[in-house]
Amino acid sequence: MSRTSRTRSHGHRSRKKRLALVIVAPVAAVAAGVTLMNSAGAATPSEVSADCKSDSDKLANCEFVDVQFKQDSLGPNERVSGISDNCGNASTSTKTFSVSASVTRTVQLEEGFVSDSGIKLGNSFFEVGAKFQTREVNITRDDKKTTLAFDRSDTVQADNIGFFMWSHKRTDVSGFIKATYKEPQDGKTVFFSPSEGSTAIHVFYPQILKNGTPDGRLWLRNVKCGTPEASALLNSSGGGASTNDVEDGGSSAALRAEPGFGQGGDNVTDVEIPLSDIAVP
Repeated sequence: MSRTSRTRSHGHRSRKKRLALVIVAPVAAVAAGVTLMNSAGAATPSEVSADCKSDSDKLANCEFVDVQFKQDSLGPNERVSGISDNCGNASTSTKTFSVSASVTRTVQLEEGFVSDSGIKLGNSFFEVGAKFQTREVNITRDDKKTTLAFDRSDTVQADNIGFFMWSHKRTDVSGFIKATYKEPQDGKTVFFSPSEGSTAIHVFYPQILKNGTPDGRLWLRNVKCGTPEASALLNSSGGGASTNDVEDGGSSAALRAEPGFGQGGDNVTDVEIPLSDIAVP
């Protein structure tokens, strides 16, 4: 009799446990659903970046927050003159080159965006740049171009083509974007792109010499004729120049990504030209 009573009591407790589990499960599911809904509607880093770039009315403020910097970084390797063709000649030849290079503050986001100074974000770049302007280092903080332009005569080696290369000196500041919205988005007003504390966004501030021209590395490059390197350069320039003429290197300079100083290989000779040797008008 007592055994039967204990059995019934045990069964009653089991039913209560099962009932409790059935009740708890839907509550957990609802909680999970709310979490998923919140995360699904959250502003993404790319949306934050897009709002900052467009100076969206939804924003109270948008700013670049610097995390780290590299004082002396070199920019891309650019061909900044036309190509002088001394192919087929057994002796060196003196050629006149028209050299032109320009620099400006640039911003590298994931989308490759270059900021306009007229928006909140652009003003932030200017303000951050002020921290890196010192007595020793003068930088370009805005998006106005600074130009180096001159004519110079130099020697092109026998059976070579010759042209000038340039890589500007800059201060590389990396960090992230902090956006503050006027109204809460998914329960909060502050978002980051790509994330708080990240160093994924780079702002490059070109360094400027005391005479007002860009600082950097300038070199004369000779490339042996008949080599793949020379052929590619002449083809990218629309056939190259004659032995007496200097082709305009303006837009064609951007068609090829050139190796850096001393990195061109056995068929390439680089000679650095100190900027102190350049007579700037």
